[in-house]
Amino acid sequence: MNIHIAKTAEELGIAAADKAAIIINDCIAKQGHARIVLSTGASQFTFLEALAQKKVDWSKVEMFHLDEYVDLAESHPASFRLYLRERFLSYAPVRKAHLVNGEGDVAAHIAELTEEIGKAPIDLALIGIGENAHIAFNDPPADFDTTVAYKVVDLDDECKAQQVREGWFESLATVPTQAITMSVQQILKSKTIISCVPHQVKANAIQKTLQEGITNLIPASILKSHEDWELYLDEASASGIDRSNV
Repeated sequence: MNIHIAKTAEELGIAAADKAAIIINDCIAKQGHARIVLSTGASQFTFLEALAQKKVDWSKVEMFHLDEYVDLAESHPASFRLYLRERFLSYAPVRKAHLVNGEGDVAAHIAELTEEIGKAPIDLALIGIGENAHIAFNDPPADFDTTVAYKVVDLDDECKAQQVREGWFESLATVPTQAITMSVQQILKSKTIISCVPHQVKANAIQKTLQEGITNLIPASILKSHEDWELYLDEASASGIDRSNV
């Protein structure tokens, strides 16, 4: 685990994008392609804005994404498919984008994603951390054991409340109750994991993740078991941690 603390969310985004671009370009140089996983949400804004400025041959990149609400139209402002089309695919014409689709035949969509992601290793995964310390939509208590690649989960109230506070939905009642999410074990299969976690609202989750043991009640704590985890914080999100060993 490597922890990087920037002064601001903007500086965090630039530093993380620099690292991500290096990894992606190195994979392309060595193996002719790169396979990546992207997360979404307000915490990823500065990273994706900075990544847009990097020189990457996106035609040699295959992209997966982490999660999507069940029964939410892609036209809805909270749709992660819409988010990625606007904030990533608009500047990154990747070879193939595997977007999680929560509409229609969910089981068939999951089966297709499972087949595609299993074809080769993931080189780089961008894995955010939620206010309740979830990774993807693996809310506490997270399932650390399942070996399926994607699954349908029920969203807890704290997770739904975060979506309302960030402005994606008007009220708890309008947040979908379920989502498709990449599993914890599938996330951990990624060769490198970068987590961009800015802002004061994430300080408690970061403190618990770093200073308590690995437990499914703090889903992000499992990332400490990964051999190549890069955690990017800003001064606000790092405000609750002991920096003596950082």
